[in-house]
Amino acid sequence: MTVPVQNILSSQLVSRSLQSVWHPCTQMQHHEQFPLVALARGKGAWLFDQDGRRYLDAISSWWTNLFGHANPRINAALKDQMEKLEHVMLAGFTHEPVVELSERLSAITDHQLGHCFYASDGASAVEIALKMSFHAWRNQGLPEKQEFVCLEKSYHGETLGALSVTDVALFRDAYAPLLRNVHIVPSPDARKAENGETAEDIAISAARALEKLFEERADKIAALIVEPLVQCAAGFAMYDPLYLKKVRELCDRFQVHLIADEIAVGCGRTGTFFACEQAGIWPDLLTLSKGISGGYLPLSLVMTTRRIYELFYTEEFTRGFLHSHSYTGNPLACRAALATLDIFRDDAILETNRTRAQIFTEKLASISAHKRIHHFRQLGMIWAFDVVLPQPEQLAVFPRQFFATALENEVLLRPIGNTIYLMPPYILDEEEMTILAAGTLSTLEKVLSS
Repeated sequence: MTVPVQNILSSQLVSRSLQSVWHPCTQMQHHEQFPLVALARGKGAWLFDQDGRRYLDAISSWWTNLFGHANPRINAALKDQMEKLEHVMLAGFTHEPVVELSERLSAITDHQLGHCFYASDGASAVEIALKMSFHAWRNQGLPEKQEFVCLEKSYHGETLGALSVTDVALFRDAYAPLLRNVHIVPSPDARKAENGETAEDIAISAARALEKLFEERADKIAALIVEPLVQCAAGFAMYDPLYLKKVRELCDRFQVHLIADEIAVGCGRTGTFFACEQAGIWPDLLTLSKGISGGYLPLSLVMTTRRIYELFYTEEFTRGFLHSHSYTGNPLACRAALATLDIFRDDAILETNRTRAQIFTEKLASISAHKRIHHFRQLGMIWAFDVVLPQPEQLAVFPRQFFATALENEVLLRPIGNTIYLMPPYILDEEEMTILAAGTLSTLEKVLSS
């Protein structure tokens, strides 16, 4: 495995970071052989390190940076907001950015989800949605409904409540004694199809398994949580919208809340602003984070229905939703989100992304036809494919090897197991698409030949 040679300034910054910063989702000892990349700045789709090398940010900095680094319109909005109000607690106060953001998001749902509760990160939003569901049932006189259901291989975050509804052993196993037991139902992952089966067949089969669980336990179940259309941490498992339609019907029939975790797949990533739109349904609670602030500032929120909101609306203080974060509804973060929504509107992003996605898919033709690639798939601005490794033991080193080799090719990619995915910002021009496609193919061939 090769890594970039670093100059003295980069080496010093990396050394200081290793002595003082505990990096996320990282075995720190690995950085003894695999140095950190010391970044200096970002511009558009590119990140630049302290040695002047550039890397095309093909994963939008963990799926957050929708419109490029140092975006001038988002920068201008933040500069304006900093001169007015940088922060105030949202308990007992309000401000224009948080009100306007809530109104505009509600309008996108045709006001089906009309109330927004704010936090700072995706896992916190999931925690809020779980608590809100349980508390709503209790306020409705059904306190026994306190169990949750998630999909096989689902990922919803790493705080204790969110981790309880996450089915990824790498994250769960160490903390299993601290977690609630949940029901795990089959994923509608279309890759399961065989012997002439379709993605719809897999969706129907998975829905039947959920129906069976509901028949047995619905009186105890508060909510089902799903990642609509794409289970990202499950190796970008994509599934047919029919599953969401059937899930919505089952949740209505058995009185179970449907929580749609759109933290990764919302904000236009699947081709519609909310992934649920493609199934023609709305959940009872919807979580949003990552791209909503354009990748600028920590912001998350839970959207919910008037019916759930009214279950908390009473003179009795203890029936209120007594949950809070210090930076809830931060004005700067909300203003960044409003600037992000402005770009969606003014640049007709959802429409232009359809053309952009078609062009980029054509540029990936050599990869989709590669003999060592299975299940090449695309939805909106997400591309993924699974690499067939000759030996199972290669899986342990493949992601880091691919990541390091991609950096040599000026591309930032971060595989999940043997799945390579691309979630670039919504600003790539054709030249950048060519660079990304060529860099990905070159990396693939070099890693497979090593």
